[in-house]
Amino acid sequence: MKRSVVLSLVAGLALLGPAGPSLAQSGLPPDNQPKVKATLIPEHPAIAPGQTVTVALREEIRDKWHTYWINPGDAGAPTSLDWQLSDGWKAGAIQWPYPVQLPVGPLMDFGYEKEVALLVDVTAPKDAKPGETAKLNAHAMWLVCSDVCVPEDQEVSLSLPIAADVPPADPKTQSYFTDARAKLPHASPWKAVYDAGDKRFALLVQAPELVKARPKEAIFYPYTDGYLEGAVPQKAGTAADGLVIETATGFKLKTQAKRAGVDKVGGVLVLTGSDDRVDALEVAATAGTVPQSAVLLANAPDIGFAEAVLFAFLGGLILNLMPCVFPVLSMKALALAGKAAAPEKAKLSAVAYGAGVLASFAVLGAVLVALKGTGTAIGWGFQLQQPAFVLALALLMFAVALNLSGLYEVGGANLAGVGQKLAGKEGALGSFFTGVLAVLVATPCTAPFMAAGLGFALAASAPAALAVFLALGAGFSLPFVLLGFSPGALRRLPKPGTWMETLRQALAFPMYGAAAWLVWVLSQQAGSDGVLLTLGSGLVLAFGLWLYGRSQEAEGRRRVAGYAAAALAIVGAVALIPLAGLAPTQTQTTVAETGALGYEPYSAARLAALRAEGRPVFVNATAAWCITCLVNEKVALSGDAVARAFQEKKVAALKADWTNQDSEITALLASQGRSGVPLYLYFRPGSETPLVLPQILTESSVIAAMGPAS
Repeated sequence: MKRSVVLSLVAGLALLGPAGPSLAQSGLPPDNQPKVKATLIPEHPAIAPGQTVTVALREEIRDKWHTYWINPGDAGAPTSLDWQLSDGWKAGAIQWPYPVQLPVGPLMDFGYEKEVALLVDVTAPKDAKPGETAKLNAHAMWLVCSDVCVPEDQEVSLSLPIAADVPPADPKTQSYFTDARAKLPHASPWKAVYDAGDKRFALLVQAPELVKARPKEAIFYPYTDGYLEGAVPQKAGTAADGLVIETATGFKLKTQAKRAGVDKVGGVLVLTGSDDRVDALEVAATAGTVPQSAVLLANAPDIGFAEAVLFAFLGGLILNLMPCVFPVLSMKALALAGKAAAPEKAKLSAVAYGAGVLASFAVLGAVLVALKGTGTAIGWGFQLQQPAFVLALALLMFAVALNLSGLYEVGGANLAGVGQKLAGKEGALGSFFTGVLAVLVATPCTAPFMAAGLGFALAASAPAALAVFLALGAGFSLPFVLLGFSPGALRRLPKPGTWMETLRQALAFPMYGAAAWLVWVLSQQAGSDGVLLTLGSGLVLAFGLWLYGRSQEAEGRRRVAGYAAAALAIVGAVALIPLAGLAPTQTQTTVAETGALGYEPYSAARLAALRAEGRPVFVNATAAWCITCLVNEKVALSGDAVARAFQEKKVAALKADWTNQDSEITALLASQGRSGVPLYLYFRPGSETPLVLPQILTESSVIAAMGPAS
């Protein structure tokens, strides 16, 4: 039998049986005082014959204790009222305000803390006599819990005059009832659909208005226990046609036979708006199909717009030091070295490079904002989750490397010779596209400070998001723009000469390496078929560029024919790119290798299960296309010292591989205000919030995060 059922039965027996109080007393704290004080409060000072008055059972709950909602969650029992009324008087059912989630160890309860008002409508008989006083009595029972659970009960009563004309309510009392009614759920104006499988429970509220409003938080509380796993975090997000809540399926819906007997799933959906206003909707969901949530609901990072812009600028500066962009930045440094004697050209080249960077970041930011608005799960480096884009970028790197090796020249100039010709060739258009290329190859890297700025951008309005992306571009382009406008710095660069052609050819090899790395990334996404496709398209591209290079030395019809053949080959190579997305993809479990730390594939359910066991958990959110992630893996997470520390403290290691799109990992990133990888989280036993490790790891920082050795 499920643990929650057992605990609920024990709680119910404790409330109903005479042995209950004595059973609970064994766990009472020393003061032995009641944990809840209950009183009855009428909304109006009197009641008319045949009319109804609302009465509140006010529960004042001691700090660190809680009572329960109608569905108590994994354990507990709700408050009950046994009315003793005169003949003809009637009391309605308790009107339950929306609850809050109350984690207790590995369980999740639904209930109330500090104070709650449970409203009940009481109706007088038509023959009630004005001038008399009605006595409303009830026996109230509840279970109140902290580290231990205590069943309590109390006789509550109030005297209510019967009057032909009922005076208005006291303003303070009316305000109390207004606030209490504001916490009652009201009928949802939108249709709801639920989708339950063996593992996934999902609820869709078909409300385009909620997609636009993007509430900060959404939590679903079912009226019936067992429909979902309360202890598993709920992931909320928006799809194209509404709001989606996803979590783990409860024991009452685990099998197809059980699901067949459930026509509707009713409950309360609690929404928290961007202004922190809470609204509770009563929903009755019918069975149907619910898509995966796309744009996830997450609070914006705890920084303001100015801080986000500053962090993005600093992150852009540091991004120049990341290994992703070394080859391209070396090309730019080579170009500026050739302009030491031509400061005006150097300035023009620097401005053009900066414009290319800013334009690229603006386009990237606009695409991210547009995708977010259509309900697509996105993050920094999202384009590298598309095999076709990875193949296209690999071919571009390969083409640049072939150019640096001298296989062909752009524009027809023969640059094999002195460095002065190389410098003279570099123009504003070339610098602009160098900036574009630098941004393209920088997307696999995440620098310190970037995470907070980009996390803010992806939760902010479109203008604010674009401003953050432009700040990132400004920081990224600043060093080379300043270099181009600093004649003194340019004069300190080596003078142009034949060495520049040698360096140019040497720089081809990092570009070949970048292309090879992208082929490896594609192998993680599209398997061996994707690698074969890449090699084939690369061969066709190289043949076309070789024809182009040979044709540059020819004249007349031979040149035209050569250009035509080269164009045909290059178009053929490019035409193969869309096929990359059709290759069979590997699953995350095959991509996420076990490694020295004994990784398991990440899932929210597995994380919750490990934490319920009381184990510390390390989560490594990574991707095959993330250079920073791969460096951290080799430098900080593969050593014997870290492996011994994990083994000694019995740390469970989960790898959240984001190489391909995965909404569950996107939800993990969003929960920490992040938009991309790497992200390293350490969950200590008993702690609700994880420790976020730095993006650049060392062995000592990983070991220190786990605390001192035992």
